[in-house]
Amino acid sequence: MTEIAGHPAPPLAVFEEALRAGRLWVIAGVDERPAGFVLVEVVDGAAHIEQVSVHPDQQGRGLGRALIDHVEAWAAEQGLAGLTLSTFRSVPWNAPYYARLGFVELPAAELTDGLRAVLAAETAFGLDPATRVFMQRQVAGQ
Repeated sequence: MTEIAGHPAPPLAVFEEALRAGRLWVIAGVDERPAGFVLVEVVDGAAHIEQVSVHPDQQGRGLGRALIDHVEAWAAEQGLAGLTLSTFRSVPWNAPYYARLGFVELPAAELTDGLRAVLAAETAFGLDPATRVFMQRQVAGQ
């Protein structure tokens, strides 16, 4: 994914601020070392998964699912009705993976103002909006 690999990671300050705000979680792998993380923003009353990443050596062990389930539990505690994310439409380990986790595609007409702002930021970052898809998952019991 050269279009992503060529861009720098978010600055450390973004992660530090999210950690202080309680919107960043890290998960340990089998060796108890950090193996993945999820970074969340609240966008229009939903927990928007800004970034979720699991180290390639730790993939296939359910760590990504565990991180997303943790976000759902946090969102429920916060009184948020759902989770949202944006991802690549055609990459097999992106949109299809999230669909298996219960996310459904949000039609463009249903994007909130905040999600349209996310799309604009992604476009400014250099991502082709035609390759992106927004998805949502309802918080259980909400």
